Amino acid sequence: MKIYTKTGDQGLTSLIGGARVPKSSLRIDCYGTVDELNSYLGLLRDQEVNTARRGLLKEIQDRLFTIGSHLATDPDHEVRKRLPDLHAADVALLETEMDQMNETLAPLREFVLPGGHPAVSFGHVARCVCRRAERLAVELRESSPVEDLVVMYLNRLSDYLFVLSRAMAHDLGVEEVTWKPRL
Repeated sequence: MKIYTKTGDQGLTSLIGGARVPKSSLRIDCYGTVDELNSYLGLLRDQEVNTARRGLLKEIQDRLFTIGSHLATDPDHEVRKRLPDLHAADVALLETEMDQMNETLAPLREFVLPGGHPAVSFGHVARCVCRRAERLAVELRESSPVEDLVVMYLNRLSDYLFVLSRAMAHDLGVEEVTWKPRL
């Protein structure tokens, strides 16, 4: 099977359900951003500092594929295949993991600037991409059905990625750089 189909050469792509839409549509931008986020999660999973977190990071990647499949589905057409599902427990897992990481971190009293180590910086980039995916999902929801759980998961995931970035800095023994506003 060839990976290229040439069906997108005119700037259109297919949603799950068969509808053809412009590649510039909000729906495509939204699930494309989730795909971009998933790539950054792979980069985070590959960081040595995250060896013990690899299983969880892979599970998060699986959830992002689930979210992507929901966002890539045409809400106006019936789908023959059953889509993977997202559960409230997936959001709760992120919260539990954040709580556990926070137990070892100093209380946060200032804004943290991204950096200190490449792994930490990757975490902050993933957080920013996650926030963008969340904003796009919220915008899409204004004109088309998007499950509340999708937005909740992306919101919580961005929080998780912030805490993960702090935890990686802690595990790597690098100092967090805090923002000192010039007044």
